[in-house]
Amino acid sequence: MQPLVGCDFSSAPSRRKQIALAWGLLEQGRVRVTEIQRLDSLDAFSAWLHEPRAWVGGFDLPFGLPRELVETLGWPLAWEPCMRHYASLDRAQIRDCFAAFCAARPAGRKFAHRATDIPAGSSPSMKWVNPPVAYMLHAGVPRLLEAGVYLPGLQPAVQAMETTPERAAKVALEAYPGLLAREILGHRSYKTDDRARQSDERLIARKDLVTALELGQTRLQLRLKLTHAQRDAIIEDGSGDALDAVLCLMQAAWAWQQHCQGAPLYGLPADMDPLEGWIVTA
Repeated sequence: MQPLVGCDFSSAPSRRKQIALAWGLLEQGRVRVTEIQRLDSLDAFSAWLHEPRAWVGGFDLPFGLPRELVETLGWPLAWEPCMRHYASLDRAQIRDCFAAFCAARPAGRKFAHRATDIPAGSSPSMKWVNPPVAYMLHAGVPRLLEAGVYLPGLQPAVQAMETTPERAAKVALEAYPGLLAREILGHRSYKTDDRARQSDERLIARKDLVTALELGQTRLQLRLKLTHAQRDAIIEDGSGDALDAVLCLMQAAWAWQQHCQGAPLYGLPADMDPLEGWIVTA
């Protein structure tokens, strides 16, 4: 049975703010969570990516930059050369470059957006603060490339076949937990890293979100299956990291289901921009 994983990523993980991985299996329309794993450094994340274990995963980080931005900056227009150029820059260079781009644009149109940002309701992938998704891309995508992970729609499919028993096939899809959460909660907040603001209202929202996932009340038409201990731990996590990882797992499970039913690119749109990428289920 195909292992599935959802990753709530951080560009600067620590013991206090860890990367959360939700492992699971798709069984007759149910996504059964098997383990919640935590990683407290980017080195640990890289080591995990290199483990000889096959999986299909949903990752909460952008996989590409807006085409308008890339064209304006004169960067490579093919995805992998663009990402390798981006990886060669440090965060200060990225910030200065993107800030100059924004400064030259009119109010209300400072940031460039990818095509997927509108239907997904996600932040532009060039944004370097609140949230720093540009740094998440910078920290995450080069490590996926280094580990030989296959990114559908961004790389030739032949790369998924170039595997050995020591280098098991891994498939990564860009996920966004906010997309699925908003379908259930609207604009109700369910998480915060600020312990002082981890309110009863957010706790109730997490309970409502988990219950809806268990009942299959989303357009993914998949039902979440948790043990009582897993359910309690996910709901009690006021940061929402474990729950976000589970939301990414649900999106990965939908993508795997589409793949098993013969859909190309794990359910990503056939006409997606191969430079920008696309958020699965958007």
